Amino acid sequence: MPHTTPYFDYHDGVLHAETTALSSVAAHYGTPLYVYSKAALLHNFDAYADACSGRPALVCYAMKANSNLAILDLLARRGAGFDIVSGGELLRVLAVGGDPRKVIFSGVGKSVEEMRLALSHDILCFNVESIPELHRLNAVAGSMGKTARISLRVNPNVDAKTHPYIATGLKASKFGVAFDDAMDTYRVAAALPHLEVAGIDCHIGSQLLDDAPLLEALDKLIDLIDDLALEGIVLHHLDIGGGLGIDYGEAGEAPPVPVADYLGRLFHRIDQWRRERHDGVPIKVIFEPGRSIVGNTGVLLTTVEYLKKGEEKNFCVVDAAMNDLMRPALYQAWMGVQPVQPRSGTSADLYDVVGPVCESGDWLAHDRILSAEPGDVLAIMSAGAYGQSMASNYNTRGRAAEVLIDGATAHLVREREQAADLFALEKVVK
Repeated sequence: MPHTTPYFDYHDGVLHAETTALSSVAAHYGTPLYVYSKAALLHNFDAYADACSGRPALVCYAMKANSNLAILDLLARRGAGFDIVSGGELLRVLAVGGDPRKVIFSGVGKSVEEMRLALSHDILCFNVESIPELHRLNAVAGSMGKTARISLRVNPNVDAKTHPYIATGLKASKFGVAFDDAMDTYRVAAALPHLEVAGIDCHIGSQLLDDAPLLEALDKLIDLIDDLALEGIVLHHLDIGGGLGIDYGEAGEAPPVPVADYLGRLFHRIDQWRRERHDGVPIKVIFEPGRSIVGNTGVLLTTVEYLKKGEEKNFCVVDAAMNDLMRPALYQAWMGVQPVQPRSGTSADLYDVVGPVCESGDWLAHDRILSAEPGDVLAIMSAGAYGQSMASNYNTRGRAAEVLIDGATAHLVREREQAADLFALEKVVK
């Protein structure tokens, strides 16, 4: 049974994005091609915004998931903040008129130049991940005559029960300050003259299908906030991170946690804490969702080039590759694969869907039953997150074009890279 959503479904035998046939989009713009649904994007963001309505809360989209300007513009106009991990991402926010006072800067390796850029635009907060970073930020802020608002990213040593490459909350992770060291690190931060201690941050991993680890991490953060208050270090915001998973359609995979249910349980716990131990003093809650906002808003369209029958494996060779969509090769991620126009009367067979890149790791899907012929267009489903944002130019392949669908209208929001674009900055030595 094809895995569809209200925004990507079959009509008259053709897969559509909203009310636009993906066959016509592929024919007009070519493949590989990323296609996004505006309605799906706004629906997913609104699920967070509606659950936060009436509360001191801020939804900061984790733009590493997908940083296309059209997507950032839609979210900024919807009231979103942004979770950034580089100076370049801050410049993207500014390019679409996003509010820097709704920007939080995460990441373990912020450079002096990035700190200066963020301070010059008075961002909301730096999520600091080490004592050396505290000292660097203090020095940079002092040299500019500014005070940097900071929170500490605390590593609660909670098992997120996800792929090890995207688990970030365990002791072995490069991210954050160890929970046992957090109190001493806050003392250091509070003593530095050019820092303002504003909050606490936590992010335990990505593609989380069970919110129990997130709620466990929340309990640990709440205890730490209370301990800090006893020392006169009063925090004004609690950033619980992101990481909620989406439904990729894999058989046997647990369903994702509905956003409203997760936020409801989280706010219930915070409200209980306020009543019992915090006397109702408000604390702003910040979220950093990425995949759960943009993941299932996009598909990657790709054209079948060859069907290659082998002794042990059959291969469906397509024009998209690991440079276009890295998740399967990097995380062994399962991606749904569906024909844009399902064939009738053509026998189905078992295939590995692979690309033309010269690597054995260049695959998009293993062991899929497909009825396809060369020239057919396939849709790699739920490819809106960590697709184009992780794409590369390996094998001198231009990155795919991107299209945003708004009802029956298709907007080209990123042109396809041409080979000449890829070496335009290079020089030969004679």
